[in-house]
Amino acid sequence: MRFAVLSRNPKLYSTRRLVEAIKARGHSAQVIDVLRCYMNITASAPSIHYRGQMLGEFDIVIPRIGASVTFYGMAVLRQLEMMNVYTPNDAIAITRARDKLRCLQLLSRQGIDLPITGFAHAPDDVNDLIKMVGGAPLVIKLLEGTQGIGVVLAETKQAAESVIEAFMGLKVNILVQEYIHDAQGADIRCFVIGERVVAAIKRQAKAGEFRSNLHRGGSASFIHITPQERAAAICAARLVGLKIAGVDILRAARGPVVMEVNSSPGLAGIEQVTRKDIAGMIVDFIIQDAANHSDVRQRG
Repeated sequence: MRFAVLSRNPKLYSTRRLVEAIKARGHSAQVIDVLRCYMNITASAPSIHYRGQMLGEFDIVIPRIGASVTFYGMAVLRQLEMMNVYTPNDAIAITRARDKLRCLQLLSRQGIDLPITGFAHAPDDVNDLIKMVGGAPLVIKLLEGTQGIGVVLAETKQAAESVIEAFMGLKVNILVQEYIHDAQGADIRCFVIGERVVAAIKRQAKAGEFRSNLHRGGSASFIHITPQERAAAICAARLVGLKIAGVDILRAARGPVVMEVNSSPGLAGIEQVTRKDIAGMIVDFIIQDAANHSDVRQRG
């Protein structure tokens, strides 16, 4: 089979590992920069051009699209879907996951436990918003943030008011969330493939920091998850529509609390800690799932 990996940088760890896994199984792989794609949108023969030439035919596309290029990346992915190229995570599911507010609303509607979350537009509503989520300390997040960027812990009500009003003044959308004390600066990244959690790691924030993201200096270690955590991760990925996902969970006294569902989870930390071939598991799953998918064109 011919694989396309949508990634802006072929040297990224996750991209390299996926390409290695694809080739190790006897298939071909091409890394494609979505921003260099341009499309012919027509009912008769939709196509994509890439670096001055018609893009070749592919059986499978693996999207590894960064948050900063979501809009254009989804346009490219939709075009490939129009051309009957199989993808494990389609554009609709990725868009759901990238819209943090929509994602939380989908999960809450189905009874997934989440941090108490507030969303407001008017500065006059800030005081009530803070009360609604349980008061300070609380977490303030940019809707468009990623890898811990645009996430602020407000220790006091005064600090919360100042940060929220500042963000509102910049005309950016934010979420205000309950701070889960029980987690003690740690979260659990569950890696979901299909209907299984194939690996999980604990991410611990460094001293003086509350964000546990590895990009923010957090450390990772192996962890055994509970049946409730496993079920929450699988259910969250399914509800968003992702067949491959990283689901971030906090351990609270009331049980597992889902923080976020990631459509392009990184492989470096989880492979290095668990010593598992996550890239190989992803490719094996995709090949099997694609074989069962009616739109995949078999080319021998």
